[in-house]
Amino acid sequence: MTSLTINGRQRQFAPDAMPRTLSALLAELNVAAATVVAEVDGAIVPAERFGTTELQSGQTIELVKFMGGG
Repeated sequence: MTSLTINGRQRQFAPDAMPRTLSALLAELNVAAATVVAEVDGAIVPAERFGTTELQSGQTIELVKFMGGG
């Protein structure tokens, strides 16, 4: 098994089912890339690099979602 820690929760993936990029992870989580700030292992990833940021088992991902309102 492979795993990622996403917002403090460990998520397991079969080796062939783990998202390969940050964009693929967001798609799997049904999160629109335009609505989040992403951090991988403590480094903020610019939105234009989501598709090229490769993920490895054991990494820590933090996703902060923008919310509208007052």
